[in-house]
Amino acid sequence: MHATFRDVVIFVRDTGMRNKKELFRSRIEDIDWTDRVFFVPDSKTPNGRRFVPISDRVLELLKIRCGERREGWIFTAFSASGHLTTVDKKFRQARREAGLPEKLVLYCGRHDYGTRLLQGTGNLAVVMRAMGHVSPATAMKYQHPELEQVRRVLNGTNVMATFTAHFTAQLLNSKLGK
Repeated sequence: MHATFRDVVIFVRDTGMRNKKELFRSRIEDIDWTDRVFFVPDSKTPNGRRFVPISDRVLELLKIRCGERREGWIFTAFSASGHLTTVDKKFRQARREAGLPEKLVLYCGRHDYGTRLLQGTGNLAVVMRAMGHVSPATAMKYQHPELEQVRRVLNGTNVMATFTAHFTAQLLNSKLGK
Protein backbone atom coordinates (compact mmCIF):
# COMPACT_ATOMS: atom_id res chain seq x y z
CA MET A 1 0.00 0.00 0.00
CA HIS A 2 1.31 3.45 -0.90
CA ALA A 3 2.57 5.27 2.24
CA THR A 4 0.63 8.49 1.60
CA PHE A 5 -2.61 6.60 1.06
CA ARG A 6 -2.04 4.53 4.22
CA ASP A 7 -1.30 7.69 6.20
CA VAL A 8 -4.46 9.40 4.94
CA VAL A 9 -6.61 6.43 5.97
CA ILE A 10 -5.03 6.34 9.44
CA PHE A 11 -5.36 10.10 9.81
CA VAL A 12 -9.08 10.06 8.87
CA ARG A 13 -9.85 7.14 11.22
CA ASP A 14 -7.93 8.63 14.17
CA THR A 15 -8.87 12.31 13.81
CA GLY A 16 -12.29 12.28 12.14
CA MET A 17 -11.16 15.14 9.90
CA ARG A 18 -13.05 15.86 6.70
CA ASN A 19 -11.05 14.89 3.61
CA LYS A 20 -10.66 17.92 1.39
CA LYS A 21 -10.97 21.07 3.48
CA GLU A 22 -9.47 19.76 6.71
CA LEU A 23 -7.19 16.80 6.10
CA PHE A 24 -5.62 17.51 2.72
CA ARG A 25 -5.04 21.17 3.66
CA SER A 26 -3.54 20.38 7.07
CA ARG A 27 -0.34 22.22 7.88
CA ILE A 28 2.57 21.51 10.20
CA GLU A 29 2.10 24.91 11.85
CA ASP A 30 -1.28 23.71 13.16
CA ILE A 31 0.25 20.92 15.24
CA ASP A 32 0.78 21.54 18.95
CA TRP A 33 3.46 18.94 19.59
CA THR A 34 3.49 19.57 23.35
CA ASP A 35 -0.23 19.20 24.01
CA ARG A 36 -0.63 16.64 21.20
CA VAL A 37 -3.50 18.40 19.48
CA PHE A 38 -4.09 19.47 15.94
CA PHE A 39 -5.85 22.76 15.18
CA VAL A 40 -8.34 22.72 12.30
CA PRO A 41 -8.40 26.39 11.20
CA ASP A 42 -10.88 26.09 8.33
CA SER A 43 -13.85 23.78 8.04
CA LYS A 44 -17.27 23.24 6.54
CA THR A 45 -19.00 24.68 9.64
CA PRO A 46 -18.17 27.44 12.14
CA ASN A 47 -17.83 24.80 14.87
CA GLY A 48 -15.44 22.95 12.57
CA ARG A 49 -12.66 25.24 13.78
CA ARG A 50 -11.45 23.03 16.60
CA PHE A 51 -8.63 21.20 18.33
CA VAL A 52 -8.40 17.48 17.58
CA PRO A 53 -6.47 15.16 19.91
CA ILE A 54 -3.56 13.34 18.28
CA SER A 55 -3.51 9.56 18.85
CA ASP A 56 -0.24 7.70 19.36
CA ARG A 57 -0.23 6.32 15.82
CA VAL A 58 -1.03 9.71 14.25
CA LEU A 59 1.77 11.24 16.33
CA GLU A 60 4.23 8.68 14.91
CA LEU A 61 2.88 9.27 11.41
CA LEU A 62 3.32 13.05 11.82
CA LYS A 63 6.89 12.70 13.09
CA ILE A 64 7.80 10.71 9.97
CA ARG A 65 5.87 12.94 7.55
CA CYS A 66 7.12 16.21 8.97
CA GLY A 67 10.66 15.19 9.84
CA GLU A 68 12.60 18.33 10.67
CA ARG A 69 10.18 20.64 8.84
CA ARG A 70 8.30 23.10 11.06
CA GLU A 71 6.02 24.55 8.40
CA GLY A 72 4.25 23.56 5.23
CA TRP A 73 1.70 20.99 4.13
CA ILE A 74 1.55 17.68 5.94
CA PHE A 75 0.40 15.90 2.78
CA THR A 76 2.55 17.45 0.08
CA ALA A 77 1.94 16.67 -3.56
CA PHE A 78 2.99 17.70 -7.04
CA SER A 79 -0.16 19.74 -7.63
CA ALA A 80 -0.89 23.40 -8.29
CA SER A 81 -1.73 23.86 -4.61
CA GLY A 82 1.32 21.95 -3.37
CA HIS A 83 -0.82 19.67 -1.22
CA LEU A 84 -2.71 16.45 -1.73
CA THR A 85 -6.16 17.01 -3.23
CA THR A 86 -7.54 13.48 -3.56
CA VAL A 87 -6.83 9.80 -3.00
CA ASP A 88 -10.02 8.65 -4.73
CA LYS A 89 -8.30 6.55 -7.39
CA LYS A 90 -6.09 4.78 -4.82
CA PHE A 91 -9.06 4.25 -2.53
CA ARG A 92 -11.19 2.71 -5.30
CA GLN A 93 -8.30 0.44 -6.27
CA ALA A 94 -7.71 -0.71 -2.68
CA ARG A 95 -11.43 -1.22 -2.12
CA ARG A 96 -11.73 -3.29 -5.29
CA GLU A 97 -8.65 -5.40 -4.43
CA ALA A 98 -10.01 -6.05 -0.94
CA GLY A 99 -13.42 -7.01 -2.32
CA LEU A 100 -15.19 -4.33 -0.30
CA PRO A 101 -18.54 -2.80 -1.31
CA GLU A 102 -18.62 0.34 -3.45
CA LYS A 103 -20.59 2.21 -0.82
CA LEU A 104 -17.43 2.22 1.33
CA VAL A 105 -15.73 5.59 0.79
CA LEU A 106 -12.90 7.37 2.60
CA TYR A 107 -15.42 9.55 4.40
CA CYS A 108 -16.58 6.37 6.19
CA GLY A 109 -13.39 6.74 8.26
CA ARG A 110 -14.83 9.94 9.72
CA HIS A 111 -18.06 8.13 10.53
CA ASP A 112 -16.05 5.31 12.14
CA TYR A 113 -14.21 7.88 14.29
CA GLY A 114 -17.48 9.39 15.49
CA THR A 115 -18.98 5.97 16.20
CA ARG A 116 -15.94 4.80 18.19
CA LEU A 117 -15.83 8.09 20.09
CA LEU A 118 -19.51 7.89 21.06
CA GLN A 119 -19.25 4.21 22.02
CA GLY A 120 -16.15 4.87 24.08
CA THR A 121 -17.34 7.99 25.89
CA GLY A 122 -21.13 7.77 25.76
CA ASN A 123 -20.97 11.56 25.62
CA LEU A 124 -22.67 13.23 22.65
CA ALA A 125 -21.23 16.67 23.56
CA VAL A 126 -17.68 15.27 23.29
CA VAL A 127 -18.46 13.82 19.86
CA MET A 128 -19.98 17.10 18.67
CA ARG A 129 -16.94 19.08 19.83
CA ALA A 130 -14.37 16.64 18.43
CA MET A 131 -16.07 16.49 15.04
CA GLY A 132 -17.11 20.12 14.75
CA HIS A 133 -20.86 19.50 14.73
CA VAL A 134 -23.39 22.17 15.68
CA SER A 135 -26.45 19.93 15.78
CA PRO A 136 -26.99 16.97 18.11
CA ALA A 137 -29.08 15.41 15.32
CA THR A 138 -26.01 15.32 13.07
CA ALA A 139 -23.85 13.80 15.80
CA MET A 140 -26.52 11.18 16.52
CA LYS A 141 -25.63 9.55 13.18
CA TYR A 142 -22.78 7.92 15.06
CA GLN A 143 -25.08 6.17 17.51
CA HIS A 144 -25.63 2.52 16.61
CA PRO A 145 -27.53 0.91 19.45
CA GLU A 146 -26.56 -2.70 19.91
CA LEU A 147 -29.40 -5.08 20.74
CA GLU A 148 -27.31 -6.87 23.34
CA GLN A 149 -26.61 -3.57 25.07
CA VAL A 150 -30.36 -2.84 25.19
CA ARG A 151 -30.98 -6.33 26.61
CA ARG A 152 -28.36 -5.81 29.36
CA VAL A 153 -29.92 -2.50 30.36
CA LEU A 154 -33.42 -3.98 30.43
CA ASN A 155 -32.31 -7.01 32.42
CA GLY A 156 -30.48 -4.77 34.86
CA THR A 157 -33.47 -2.50 35.36
CA ASN A 158 -35.78 -5.52 35.62
CA VAL A 159 -33.61 -7.01 38.37
CA MET A 160 -33.65 -3.68 40.18
CA ALA A 161 -37.42 -3.33 39.71
CA THR A 162 -37.97 -6.87 41.05
CA PHE A 163 -35.72 -6.16 44.03
CA THR A 164 -37.48 -2.85 44.72
CA ALA A 165 -40.94 -4.44 44.49
CA HIS A 166 -39.89 -7.30 46.77
CA PHE A 167 -38.26 -4.94 49.27
CA THR A 168 -41.31 -2.64 49.27
CA ALA A 169 -43.67 -5.59 49.83
CA GLN A 170 -41.57 -6.82 52.76
CA LEU A 171 -41.45 -3.34 54.24
CA LEU A 172 -45.20 -2.88 53.92
CA ASN A 173 -45.89 -6.33 55.39
CA SER A 174 -43.64 -5.63 58.38
CA LYS A 175 -45.24 -2.22 58.99
CA LEU A 176 -48.78 -3.55 58.55
CA GLY A 177 -48.07 -6.61 60.68
CA LYS A 178 -47.13 -4.48 63.72
